[in-house]
Amino acid sequence: MLKVISQAKDLDVLALFRESEAIMEGHFELTSGYHSGIYMQCAALLQYPDRAGVLARSAARMLEEEVGLDNIDTVVAPAMGGILWGYLLAEKIGCRMIFAERKDGKMVLRRGFRLEKKEKIIIAEDVITTGGSVKEVISICEESKAQILAVAGIVDRNSGVDFGYPYLNMIKLEVEKYPPEDCVLCQKGIPLVYPGSRKK
Repeated sequence: MLKVISQAKDLDVLALFRESEAIMEGHFELTSGYHSGIYMQCAALLQYPDRAGVLARSAARMLEEEVGLDNIDTVVAPAMGGILWGYLLAEKIGCRMIFAERKDGKMVLRRGFRLEKKEKIIIAEDVITTGGSVKEVISICEESKAQILAVAGIVDRNSGVDFGYPYLNMIKLEVEKYPPEDCVLCQKGIPLVYPGSRKK
């Protein structure tokens, strides 16, 4: 069963996903390692700049109410999934955008990217399940003494996570996820698909 809650008051986010054929049903292994019968493929929506731009404008309006756009210096996103979303969001906010990526299994800033002390940050991610990648980016920002204003996601997969900072998302899905050893979809013999971006 899928329950959908939208935080966006001015936009039908679920309709955008459906229009983009970005809601997948089957048996999926999530980046977190959990299994699920529902997968939101944000890349299927983000491939359309017009639809993605509408989503980013709505998110920017939410951030304006929460923290004020003039207060934001930089959007930081974890690679790979957060890059397009972070870039679009930064364009709507009117600030720069950088991304963190994995090196030897650890999320780091590379390519000359750096954060300054007290730099005001929004962390952007496409899909949040356990929040692991976002937490790694939070650590990078805190180590740099940057000031995190909020986390802005597209999809929250009933994460229940508390980042310790304001957390906004465009749509929240309440859908069952299973540890691999207790997955009812595995028990039914439904073929497993790994649609994520992180290398297996």
